[in-house]
Amino acid sequence: MESILFALVLSISSIAGAQSSTPVVDKIDPPNWWVNMPSPMLLLHGDHLNDAKVTVHGPGISIEKTQASANGHYLFVWLETRTGHAQKIALHVANPGGAIDLPFTLSPRKPASAGFQGFSSSDVMYLIMTDRFADGDTSNDPQPGERGKPRGWHGGDFRGIEQHLDYLQQLGVTTIWTTPAYSNAGASQAYHGYSATNMYAVDPHFGSLADYQHLAQAIHAHGMKIVLDTVPNHVGAANPWAKDPPTPDWFHGTVEHHDTAKTEFRSLPDPHASWSDQRDVTEGWFANVLPDLNQENPLVKQYLIQNAVWWVETAGLDGLRLDTFPYVGRAFWHDFHAELHTLYPHLTTVGEVFNPDPTITSFFAGGVEHAGIDTGLDTPFDFPTYFALRGVLTHDMPMSKLDDVLRQDRLFPHPERLVTFLGNHDTTRFLDEPGATVADLKLAFALLATLRGMPQIYSGDEIAMRGGEDPDNRHDFPGGFPGDSANAYQSTGRTPEEASIFEDVSRLMHFRAEHPALLTGQQQDLFADDSAFVFLRSADIHSGCSADGSARILVAINKANQPRELSIPTSMTALENCSQFKPELGAPSVSGSPANSVTLMLEPKQAAIYSVR
Repeated sequence: MESILFALVLSISSIAGAQSSTPVVDKIDPPNWWVNMPSPMLLLHGDHLNDAKVTVHGPGISIEKTQASANGHYLFVWLETRTGHAQKIALHVANPGGAIDLPFTLSPRKPASAGFQGFSSSDVMYLIMTDRFADGDTSNDPQPGERGKPRGWHGGDFRGIEQHLDYLQQLGVTTIWTTPAYSNAGASQAYHGYSATNMYAVDPHFGSLADYQHLAQAIHAHGMKIVLDTVPNHVGAANPWAKDPPTPDWFHGTVEHHDTAKTEFRSLPDPHASWSDQRDVTEGWFANVLPDLNQENPLVKQYLIQNAVWWVETAGLDGLRLDTFPYVGRAFWHDFHAELHTLYPHLTTVGEVFNPDPTITSFFAGGVEHAGIDTGLDTPFDFPTYFALRGVLTHDMPMSKLDDVLRQDRLFPHPERLVTFLGNHDTTRFLDEPGATVADLKLAFALLATLRGMPQIYSGDEIAMRGGEDPDNRHDFPGGFPGDSANAYQSTGRTPEEASIFEDVSRLMHFRAEHPALLTGQQQDLFADDSAFVFLRSADIHSGCSADGSARILVAINKANQPRELSIPTSMTALENCSQFKPELGAPSVSGSPANSVTLMLEPKQAAIYSVR
């Protein structure tokens, strides 16, 4: 009812504004707020606001200051809410031509039980492109024929995700990451959600805000966690700000005059690089078309931080995925995380740093200062390991390459938090790599389930989906849409290949969940050569097996097309004093004298896992 009343107020004010210079307001960001939070800065959009005076009706609430744009289309209003209580207030906006009253709600904050749990290495994350996963509500479907377009809207929505939570739990997923929920209305081919035209609205193709909140509640009811993709770097080219920004320096540059974003980050960690080399990473327009937000502007910074807080509190989010992380200045990220972690101590953030070099990726991790600033980021995605896994399993690189990348974990304050993955919505599918086989994919999943860090699965990889460069890597999930000929959500609807991969991944992820050594244990690498890699996971890798009997997990990978016999010394390793090597998930038995070494006989393309005591 309140939203209807607000719409009515805006409609009446628009009519009045058309007849005089009465203030007109058609949008307030944020649309609501909460008590016991930092006081909000409101951004009003409309007309005739340049000489408007604002007062507020509500006990304990006051106006700290206001600031209008020169053209009168925007009005910043700083509310003071620290002494107020939860209530519905009215903003009185007046100028010599007239006045309007705007309703605004201050609500109690959600209890901790509503979410805000964060994620960790004990979880398994699953990436969903909302539009391509499942169509649960045909009332918000795109126009007929749109689904046939590779870059068109296909009809996936929040209800579709909610209807398949049991499938995800069967797979072993504990955390769901969805692509942005922002409205992309008016943006061409923006099914992906990364071209925001309204950062405070849900895109109607996905459903309503209530649908998103219901999805979050359903995920929590299943004992799972929800992570939302957010984009503080840029907005869509169709965003009204592009042609009419709230301040002249709201963006880095303008539609007519801007630089293109550099996609190489090596200049940022380089203490000897010039600003001319670094500037276009953080100030260029992504893909030369997406307006680059100027986070150095205090107004932009506060707007973006408040926007993240609004989404977290509105849905009870457990974490945020931060898009295009290196393209935003470190000072912003420091302040962003300082506020979010103060409000939500357990909330976890993971940042996209698309680069294979650990010396570059680690530069953005929180927990340590670089260039005098700690970003506060809980963890970046582990792109270096992603590139290494692809290289060793599909490009004939030696398995020792993976060992070389893992050796550089020393660069990260918290390597155990790194989010490992085989692919995502910006990469080709694993099986589209030249020469990649289903056996290679199974090895990749075995490594994903057992290496340090938290595994992330891209929707469809668990059923061996193929796909090349974007948008070919973003096909609809089979069975999620009306008229699909097969339904891979059901065991009876999977092909033999799909069933084989799904069962392998499900077994691995559930096995992982049952073994603390794989969730939080340290890692010790024991052997690596051209085709084999052997490592151990344990709560303590600095001593051998002890009387407490806690299990360690030994993992051996043979990627060769021939059998391998591997003799692994146990003396002065975390295998010292271990006498029991229990094969798991179909692994062969070990032989040898555990006091000195164990011998592993591995079949071609085999991942062997052992519980060790």
